[in-house]
Amino acid sequence: MSEGSTPATVPLLPEGPAFSFLHPERDHPLRASLSTEMHVRKMPHMVAPARILQLVMLTGPQDVQASLAQLGQRFAADGPPLAEDIRFLTRPLGTLSFAWERHAEFMTYTFIAPGHEGELFDLAPFAGVADWANALPGRIIRSSHISLIAQEPSAAVIRENFASDDLIISDAAHGKARLWSDFRLHPDGFGRLLIHDRGMSGIDASQLLQRVLELGNYRKMALLGLPEAQAATPVITALEKELTAITVQVAQADTDDGQILDQLTALSASLAQIAASTRYRMSATRAYSEICIDRMRRLAVSPVEGYRSFDDFTERRLLPAMRSCEAFSRRIDDLSRQAAWASDLLRTRVDTALARRNRDLLASMDRRTGLQLRLQHTVEGLSVFAISYYALNLLHHMEEALSHLGLHLPGLTDALLIPVVIFVVWRSVHHLKKTKRDPGADH
Repeated sequence: MSEGSTPATVPLLPEGPAFSFLHPERDHPLRASLSTEMHVRKMPHMVAPARILQLVMLTGPQDVQASLAQLGQRFAADGPPLAEDIRFLTRPLGTLSFAWERHAEFMTYTFIAPGHEGELFDLAPFAGVADWANALPGRIIRSSHISLIAQEPSAAVIRENFASDDLIISDAAHGKARLWSDFRLHPDGFGRLLIHDRGMSGIDASQLLQRVLELGNYRKMALLGLPEAQAATPVITALEKELTAITVQVAQADTDDGQILDQLTALSASLAQIAASTRYRMSATRAYSEICIDRMRRLAVSPVEGYRSFDDFTERRLLPAMRSCEAFSRRIDDLSRQAAWASDLLRTRVDTALARRNRDLLASMDRRTGLQLRLQHTVEGLSVFAISYYALNLLHHMEEALSHLGLHLPGLTDALLIPVVIFVVWRSVHHLKKTKRDPGADH
């Protein structure tokens, strides 16, 4: 634009709701909910110092409804009614901040006491919600007490609050925070985590806290699959031995196919029952472990010399459990395939035996057919002679009758009639058999 020229006028959209570029009826039914999903699951903003309590509750469908009812009653005066499909909620709770999140198998209740100083793991700031926390529906699978501080703690404070033989120290958030924990359940019923803010700003503290909590929660949920795998492993081992014995029987020629089939059916049913009862837990374990690995990567932890780090602890405790669950799932899949192979072998054996019996039956039928055909030819030959005999007898009686009437035939008449009658009878029988075999032969 040249100096002194008048700027171009930008047309303004009409003010107010009268103008709508996009028509709401064209929205996909899930558009709004998916857009909202991108903005939930955020921890309330916090800065050091602060104290955080989180309870992780395993829940069923009834527990979820009870939790929603409690939340609706607790925060009835603090906002609009809670929707039945709500999955995340953040509200002030007196001097505390509160966050609730609903997952597929568990729910988390997080209480934040901002600005609290004093003893690192003092539960006094949360005394007002103790009764409510103890009345929450579900079973506690994890409880965490986190202290976010601005000043680096002394070695004496660390020894006072953590077990020195299990102490784990790591730097996180690219060195902007330092973490202490021993991953033990302390007498107050909580696990402890100490976070020293070494230069975090903005939402760094909230993001770090959320990732640390999710790492621990998903790690605990992932470990739920290990007891199930361990409990079912002896049963799988027994089924493997049984299948080996059945396979040996299939290879033997003198065994009862029906008995083997019954054994295979019972084994397959037991295997299907185990697979169905453990499939969900093994799949959930695999998903939770992948989330743990992602959260560990996002924490950007680095070790502190002389101490075990968070990633080392997670890998040392989580990965063996995950590999055990994966090996258990593979054993079920392999055993299922082997059972299918044994069934195919038995089916092949039965089909082969059936084909052999059918072949023998057809050969026997061929022999019987040949005998019947020869017998039929013999009967036909005898029939020709029998009919010829009776025909010649009739002709002889006719000749005698003619003799009494004075009509004498030559003496060689009987001898000449024998071959003629036999030929005529044979020809008639042959024609009759051909007509019976091919009804259209005369046409």
